[in-house]
Amino acid sequence: MGKMVYLMGKSSSGKDTVYRHLLEWDEIALKKVVPYTTRPIRAGEVSGEEYYFTDEDGFRRLEAAGRIVEARAYDTYHGLWRYFTVDDGKIDLSCNHYLIIGTIESYLKTREYFGKEKIVPVLLELDDGVRLKRALEREMQEKNPRYQEMCRRFLADAEDFSEERIKEAGITRRFTNDELNSCLGEIKKYIIDNL
Repeated sequence: MGKMVYLMGKSSSGKDTVYRHLLEWDEIALKKVVPYTTRPIRAGEVSGEEYYFTDEDGFRRLEAAGRIVEARAYDTYHGLWRYFTVDDGKIDLSCNHYLIIGTIESYLKTREYFGKEKIVPVLLELDDGVRLKRALEREMQEKNPRYQEMCRRFLADAEDFSEERIKEAGITRRFTNDELNSCLGEIKKYIIDNL
């Protein structure tokens, strides 16, 4: 029986880097769950890789069909952006292990949908100053930087990943991502112990 490794952390905590390394991990084959979003595609992104990009009408059709596992909506400086997981026939926990990136809120909804015993939470942490520097450097690479949205996300993370929410979610193990190889080693051991 398979499980879903649920990778979470504040913005710019290194989730994408850890995610890529875990997908390349030879010891455990983790298939990726690609979430959906209505936000604009960023430079270098490819639909079907980081996200499936759709619009509000696409979200509404999937919702009407009962295929939404979890959904989050953010009122950004650029309009309403949705991020959501879809039961699109690509997740088969009867025979595969999966890897997904999300928030505590999406983790809880996914855990409710698939069952607590099927989800392994992995929470990344990193100093706020380092995260802010990374976020700014990434945004500066964009053709049309969205600095206001970057700041909104940074501030929203304080609430979304508060100690209270972490405790309520039952997440007891955290991984400090200040040295990638050490962090990856700890995460891999934790995954092996929990699959």
